Amino acid sequence: MSHAARSLFVFGVYLCVLGLLLLLVPNLLLRLFGAPTTNEVWIRINGMFVLCLSFYYVQAARHGLAVFIRWTVWARGAVIIYFAAFVLLAAAPKALLVFGLIDLLAAVWTWLALKKDAGR
Repeated sequence: MSHAARSLFVFGVYLCVLGLLLLLVPNLLLRLFGAPTTNEVWIRINGMFVLCLSFYYVQAARHGLAVFIRWTVWARGAVIIYFAAFVLLAAAPKALLVFGLIDLLAAVWTWLALKKDAGR
């Protein structure tokens, strides 16, 4: 497995755990980050989407889909921008920035890994 694929695989596993938490015990996660709890289904639907996204990331990594891996760098790097806008403009909990930072750091890891793989 290439360095870039490994970085995406690890991120995919992180998303799998996050998706399962949002799907199965969303209020535990919401309380942990100081967000209001909810009984609405939307949080579980988001968990389902995150879980599905994790499947794509893990499979792309396992199969070394370099073009897909490159695409994820841009998308994951943009997450912090969206989350910051949600916090600033829509009064979203500041804890959301933690998840955006994780996405950004993981995207940088993948970007650096892509550069390393290109130099082999």
